[in-house]
Amino acid sequence: MDLKNLVKSIQSFEGVTRKSSIENVTDILSDVYNISGNIVIDNDDDASAIDIGNNQVILFAADGIWGQLIDVNPYWAGYCAVLVNVNDIAAMGGKPLAMVNILSIKDEDCYDDVLNGIKDGCIKFNVPMVGGHLHPDGEVDSLGVAIIGIAQKDKIIKSSGANVNDKVIVAIDLDGAPHKEFALNWDTTYNKDPKLVQDQITAIQNLAEKELFTAGKDISNPGILGTLEMLLESSKKGAIVELNNIPKNPAIDWEQWLKSYPGSGFVFTAKEENCDKIISYLKDYSIKTAIVGEIIEDKKLYLEQNSEKIVLFDQKINPVFKNIN
Repeated sequence: MDLKNLVKSIQSFEGVTRKSSIENVTDILSDVYNISGNIVIDNDDDASAIDIGNNQVILFAADGIWGQLIDVNPYWAGYCAVLVNVNDIAAMGGKPLAMVNILSIKDEDCYDDVLNGIKDGCIKFNVPMVGGHLHPDGEVDSLGVAIIGIAQKDKIIKSSGANVNDKVIVAIDLDGAPHKEFALNWDTTYNKDPKLVQDQITAIQNLAEKELFTAGKDISNPGILGTLEMLLESSKKGAIVELNNIPKNPAIDWEQWLKSYPGSGFVFTAKEENCDKIISYLKDYSIKTAIVGEIIEDKKLYLEQNSEKIVLFDQKINPVFKNIN
């Protein structure tokens, strides 16, 4: 696929387009977001940060699982509900502490599968599921999980911290495979030793405490570049990215790879002098890390390949969730 068609495919990807409703939600709830005065970051990060004193914050996040995932494989839906929440805390440089869930069951056949998936996810990541709420007579099968974590207030990795001339870094565990039923799930955790999986989370926390990142997000449903664009919109910046510099498993084509949700994958920005330290450190945890581009003032995300350069996202025309008009 040539670069022009690749850009069109990413722009129309459901993982990207379904994010457009977020702005409406945040606009309506903006007056109550920080009604307590204890919230220390904007409401477009992977988790909210609540000041609890002593230079510590509680990180608080939640994720709902796509209904189609539960319909096809309820066990995997349960497992992923844990994974995505743990990654939200990791992306902020925090330590995951505990989760709760809201489960609605219409089909009793999937009930045990969802719960066993949650159970195995908790064991894999060593994060407890401490409670929740059950609708045993729901009209649909649905699952939502919320998580809390903890971090140092002055060491949080924010989405809004990217600065002009920062380098764009992509960090992904390439040792994985597409899930057999969900080709866009790049599974890097299920068959791995729990210690390595947990150490990958701790590794991000350790780098955050060394203040080596200026911004970051875990790669989620919009894929690598869609996630980067959300970071850019939070930072009110743009970027130029060289496609061929993005770490990629050679068995996967670019279109599938850029839309995939990796079990362990992040986009970061960092000052150039810190990049080698980050790359070297994450290598020990099966995470391939590379500089893929640079932050610019122009609020556009440009994708380059072989001297061709195309605008992928323009915050005035086709943002992922935050239009600046």
